[in-house]
Amino acid sequence: MTVSTRGWVASLARLENRFLDWARSRDAERVALAPPSGDLEDFQRRKYCVLVTYRKSGDAVPSPLWFGVGNGKPYVHTTGFKVKRIERNPHVRVAPSTFRGRPLGPPVEGTARLLTSATDSDAERWIQANYRWARRLYYRVQHLSEAGVYVEVTPSPSSA
Repeated sequence: MTVSTRGWVASLARLENRFLDWARSRDAERVALAPPSGDLEDFQRRKYCVLVTYRKSGDAVPSPLWFGVGNGKPYVHTTGFKVKRIERNPHVRVAPSTFRGRPLGPPVEGTARLLTSATDSDAERWIQANYRWARRLYYRVQHLSEAGVYVEVTPSPSSA
C-alpha cells in the first residue's frame, strides 16, 4: 500500500469514527447507570455490545463494539482512548446492544485486561466466530488487521 493510500484510508477511518460518535444512541449511557444484573446469556445471537470505560474524571464513556464470548468472558478488539482508559482503570461494564449502542439487556460489570500478542489468538477466534466473513472483509477493506488491542473482560462475581 502506498503512502498516499494509507493517508486516504486513515482519513476515511477518522471520518467513520466521527460519524459513529454522532450516531451513537443516547441510550448507550444507561449502561453506566443500570444495575449490573446481566449475564453472558444475554449476549447470545447479538452482534454488538456497549463497552463502558471511565475517564480520569470518572465520567463513563460508552462505545458500541463487535465482540465475541469464550471461556465465560466477553472479548473485544479496540483502539485509541479506550485502551488508555482501561490501562488507567480496568473497571468496565459491558451490555449487548444495537449497532448504535442502544442497550438490549442489563450490563455485566467486570475487570478488563489488555491481551498481549501471545494471548490474543483465542480472542480473535471468538470474535471471528460471531461475524465470520463480514469481519474479515471489513478489516481487509479498512486495512486494520494489525491495529488495535484485544480486551478480555472478566465478569465480577456479582455479575457472573
